[in-house]
Amino acid sequence: MNLLQKSVIAACACTAFTPGAYAEKFFGDSSVSLLYSDDYEIFGSEQESATVFTFENATGHNWGDTFLFVDRYQVQGGSDSADDTYGEFAPRLSLSWLTGQPLSFGPVSDVFVATQYEFGGGVDANNYLYGLGLSWDVPGMQYFNTNAYYVSNNTIFDAEDDWQLTVTWGAPFNVGSARFVFDGYVDYAAGVSGGQSADLHINPQFKLDLGHFMGESGVLLAGIEYSYWRNKYGSPNIDTENAVSALVKFHF
Repeated sequence: MNLLQKSVIAACACTAFTPGAYAEKFFGDSSVSLLYSDDYEIFGSEQESATVFTFENATGHNWGDTFLFVDRYQVQGGSDSADDTYGEFAPRLSLSWLTGQPLSFGPVSDVFVATQYEFGGGVDANNYLYGLGLSWDVPGMQYFNTNAYYVSNNTIFDAEDDWQLTVTWGAPFNVGSARFVFDGYVDYAAGVSGGQSADLHINPQFKLDLGHFMGESGVLLAGIEYSYWRNKYGSPNIDTENAVSALVKFHF
């Protein structure tokens, strides 16, 4: 990791320790999820059944925001070597906060220095991403973000550096007395000529807020997740993943 990468990530991380007179926390949320599907592409040429345990944490501050998730895959009937742990930590630094000037324009509410660290997984990732992010005001959306990254790849496949575009969204809505949440992300990695292939991962979730019926809205949700992953890990040798998972999610 070069000096620029270290400096950008350190700048975002250090904002978390800014004295209270200058930093304000707007929200913090943690959750654990349990997912199950028969359709994961674990080995690349055949579909596998797996249970996935996911921990997530998101925070929002006047200086920016952070998002962390860790997935633990438990492959059913497979060898222990097929089990996997993968995670990402993505802090963003608000340039409006940093400069003291509002940088909103049109539907864009803020501009960020966007960073991300990817670790583990089937490719033993140790990747650093850095670039620019935008938060958008989109009607009906609780949040809508776009991040464009330069990716410094470090995997067991010695993947070359490339570019990535990430879109995240969240949209709660009601149907009668029932409350639903439609959220997720899209990752597109450009790949490089002669190296890994372009990689597209579309991963939405559609959930019913069960806690809403018990007076605890947003605590317990259940629904489905869909994973469309073309050239998984940037490899054209892995079949395109089309996995529908049942999921239960608990916020605390």
